[in-house]
Amino acid sequence: MDPRTTAVLLVHLEGDIVTAEGAFGPVFAAQVAERDVLGATARFLESVRPRGVTPVFLRIAFTPSYDDLVATIPLLAMTEHAGALKDGTPGAEIVAHVAPLDGDVVVTHQRPGPFHGSVLQETLAARGITTVLVGGVATNASVEMTFRQAADHGYETVLVEDLCSAADQAAHEASIGSMRLFGRIASSDEILAELAGP
Repeated sequence: MDPRTTAVLLVHLEGDIVTAEGAFGPVFAAQVAERDVLGATARFLESVRPRGVTPVFLRIAFTPSYDDLVATIPLLAMTEHAGALKDGTPGAEIVAHVAPLDGDVVVTHQRPGPFHGSVLQETLAARGITTVLVGGVATNASVEMTFRQAADHGYETVLVEDLCSAADQAAHEASIGSMRLFGRIASSDEILAELAGP
């Protein structure tokens, strides 16, 4: 795996989604903590940044009036009902534990799939990215959507399994099973070993 043409797409590590006090915290925070998603992600970034892998943080966020939210998907309707993920609020920001650094990429979008209506595809193409690693929350929602969209765009797509969680372990594992049809599943240790190779 060539780090110069590899990006890690980190999905929705935002306050409203991954913290206990966030709007969706009662749904997702327990598994984020139990699986140590934030800690594992921070360690992974610390290892891959010096090797030349491009970190890309994906954040879903809306104007305070939600005039850019099209609530045709139940998950988005829930977001508006909860008053969550409003741009300019802490709940819509990437949490400090894994905060982007200078040189990292941050892409904001308004649909569960981050390639839709955003600059993600153009950004990856401009950097010569051919392989994407995917992690984040929730495995069976926007992570799987990101994984499938990346595969559909022709990227070599790898899910970094220990950097993901869902509302519960069963949902996580079921999603892993379906993603195997579209790309590869690996651990962060396996990825690091590949990046360290010739």
